Amino acid sequence: MSTDKTNQSWGGRFSEPVDAFVARFTASVEFDKRLYRHDIMGSIAHATMLEKAGVLTDAERDEIIANLKDIQSEIEAGTFEWRVDLEDVHMNIEARLTDRIGVTGKKLHTGRSRNDQVATDIRLWLRDEIDLILGEITRLQEGLLGLAEAEAGTIMPGFTHLQTAQPVTFGHHLLAWFEMLSRDYERLVDCRKRTNRMPLGSAALAGTTYPIQREITCELLGFEAISGNSLDGVSDRDFAIEFCAAASVAMMHLSRFSEELVLWTSAQFQFIDLPDRFCTGSSIMPQKKNPDVPELVRGKTGRVFGALAGLLVLMKGQPLAYNKDNQEDKEPLFDAADTLRDSLRAFADMVPAIKPRREIMREAALRGFSTATDLADYLVRKGLPFRDCHEIVGHAVKYGVQTGKDLAEMSLDELRQFSDQIDDDVFAVLTLEGSVNARDHIGGTAPNQVRTAVQRGRDLLASR
Repeated sequence: MSTDKTNQSWGGRFSEPVDAFVARFTASVEFDKRLYRHDIMGSIAHATMLEKAGVLTDAERDEIIANLKDIQSEIEAGTFEWRVDLEDVHMNIEARLTDRIGVTGKKLHTGRSRNDQVATDIRLWLRDEIDLILGEITRLQEGLLGLAEAEAGTIMPGFTHLQTAQPVTFGHHLLAWFEMLSRDYERLVDCRKRTNRMPLGSAALAGTTYPIQREITCELLGFEAISGNSLDGVSDRDFAIEFCAAASVAMMHLSRFSEELVLWTSAQFQFIDLPDRFCTGSSIMPQKKNPDVPELVRGKTGRVFGALAGLLVLMKGQPLAYNKDNQEDKEPLFDAADTLRDSLRAFADMVPAIKPRREIMREAALRGFSTATDLADYLVRKGLPFRDCHEIVGHAVKYGVQTGKDLAEMSLDELRQFSDQIDDDVFAVLTLEGSVNARDHIGGTAPNQVRTAVQRGRDLLASR
């Protein structure tokens, strides 16, 4: 019988080595080696628990832990040799440990399986990634609050259907993005709770006969709870799907944000300037300044959506418990986390540097009869039914289209031809300032409400 085995950890049952192509095809080490730190963290906790359970001696535990730390140093120094024939990050580290300390290294895997080991590693890794992403969301929100406060009184057109609707303040618009990000933050915090449950101890699928103490490893690794069923513990990837769902919503928000930035930097809008360091030029058109960062974030949104769809399809047909299919969970999850974190970082760096072109924004708000609703509201306060007011203002707008005059540019006599209820005081509501100042309630666009909302936002960030 051949003794040429490709993996000493499971080769005893096999009579020939795995085909070289199959070894490469089934190996995951090229992408799961990024889990090395969390794999070693889990192994140190497991070794600590095994000593308390009487499986390892004090000396064996100490030798394992010291050498695991040395292996981590080798990996971080770039001197560690990753072997495809050892399949994954777990067996590469375990094989190196055994090379260093012999039979004691082989005792580390007592009471666990790669099935619960990888499930633990991914959760530890994702927990850290969520924390990094939450930090970037907060940083972006801080930038939005600073810019919103500075532009609390800057007037711009608000749009529906991308048509001028009503005047708003730029600060108010920025705070809409703040609200979206707050919901993203909440979703990720909630997702973290379900991610932070420990499957270690589930072993291959049924638990283990060894006297393990899962409470010890749970506390050492900082998990909030222990998985309650070993079958589910090794095969559950709900937390990864949930993260990708939350990441997809967050990227959708950044994509909407990006779309507005792309529009606003165009020659047709010219509402804002982005610093040169966040833009690129054209190889043929020397005048071009392309908003590449928001364009790329808008494009990267699709790959995160794809990760979510991929994980859902990956899991939908799997019976309990662990299946090799689950090797395909890591690359989309890694990519989704990397993409969201990097996109947030780019925006957190870019947003505070946005320069609004205030006069152009104001001039745009003067076009499109943006105070038409204010005139209707004015007539309602005079005692007329809203539907009648709506029709009256519609006729006034038609007249404005024909004459090329905005409502605020019409004389009192011109306005009174549509209703004799209109008096001199109407011009106070037809100005842009009058329009935005009138919306003076929680969530409204009035400058003082924007400043109050900024303070609420700062209080929220301080409470995290």
